[in-house]
Amino acid sequence: MVIVFVVVVVLALAVFGGLHWYLWRRLVRDTTARPGVYRRVGTAVLVGGPLLMFAAITSERTGAPFWLQQVLAWPGFLWMALSIYLLLALLVGEAVRPLLRRLLDRRTAPATEPEPVTEPEPALADMREAAHVPAGARAAGEAGRASEAPVAAAPAPTPAGPSRRLLISRVVGGAAAAAAVGTVGYGTYGVVSGPRVKRVTVPLAKLPRAAHGYRIAVVSDIHLGPVLGRGFAQKVVDTINSTQPDLIAVVGDLVDGSVKDLGPAAAPLAQLRARHGAFFVTGNHEYFSGAEEWVARVRELGLNPLENARTELAHFDLAGVNDIAGEDEGQGPDFAKALGDRDRGRACVLLAHQPVQIHDAVDHGVDLQLSGHTHGGQLWPGNFIADLANPTLAGLERYGDTQLYVSRGAGAWGPPTRVGAPSDITVVELASRQA
Repeated sequence: MVIVFVVVVVLALAVFGGLHWYLWRRLVRDTTARPGVYRRVGTAVLVGGPLLMFAAITSERTGAPFWLQQVLAWPGFLWMALSIYLLLALLVGEAVRPLLRRLLDRRTAPATEPEPVTEPEPALADMREAAHVPAGARAAGEAGRASEAPVAAAPAPTPAGPSRRLLISRVVGGAAAAAAVGTVGYGTYGVVSGPRVKRVTVPLAKLPRAAHGYRIAVVSDIHLGPVLGRGFAQKVVDTINSTQPDLIAVVGDLVDGSVKDLGPAAAPLAQLRARHGAFFVTGNHEYFSGAEEWVARVRELGLNPLENARTELAHFDLAGVNDIAGEDEGQGPDFAKALGDRDRGRACVLLAHQPVQIHDAVDHGVDLQLSGHTHGGQLWPGNFIADLANPTLAGLERYGDTQLYVSRGAGAWGPPTRVGAPSDITVVELASRQA
């Protein structure tokens, strides 16, 4: 087993190194005519970037001092996103290169071939005259005329400039770098500026008329950590409170770190306000960060943890199950405990972090499951991979008599960047069929 792990790690590092060598070749070597300061700076960036990325991941996973995690997180995780889009942009550039070569060939090729100059035929009288001129005199005359003929001008020197290959490499490399930096910059701005509110209406057949229009603010995947801290948590809380919900559901992946390091960052959660309170279920990242401590901490902040538990509200049941990652600690999801003895004549809303838990929800007669986990893919084209791993990537879908709503989440894991998957806080408005 150890040998297999080592082989997988070596292969992964080889692929990773090969991709960065490709980035160096196209962005540094091919765009510089000779070794110099620009090549040295580019090489330093393409060596230092991945080293910072590995350092950021390692420091977070090993519980390094939190100040060190914060120092490494921004450059390291941003490089992760930037390298992805540099690679994609350069691959597009490979298809553009032949077109640029053809364009340059057309611009530098001569428009038309010069026509050959034809000497006029000598007159008949001149021919007769030449026949009577002695050979020596005729030769001297021809030499004189030759000396009087205009001398062809030497071709003008070609102005100095980059070669065609170097010019194409600079155009493609510059465009790729600009596209990647712009994409990552825009995606990062979208995360740090805070999630937007999304509104969805979900009809439930068993919901009584008195609960028509009941509003649940769903937030997932906040991912407080070395990058997104207390200021981000405050934005999330303010956004949720501005919707004036009846109930707040925090469906996992609240943090990436210990209570010791992130307790102050999570403090704004105590300001959450809803008529029927705020509820919390664990996500897989809580089990990387000390789930028991975080459950106790959110309870201190005024949230109600639902650990394989259910509460009966006035018009429907609200239940919650632990995340699948808790199975390794003996704290996995227990649907029978949360839902086994309930009255199935009442509507039921289930909080479960991962969408894959929908099949158990169907078996237990749940009307609506609220989930997160996927981030909507977070970084395009990662959405295609995430879509394969989850029954629903984002939004509302039906599975038998059960509906599943998946939020894209409020924050981000790893790079504080989203591309093609904007963050959200969703206000789910329940609708009664009897209304």
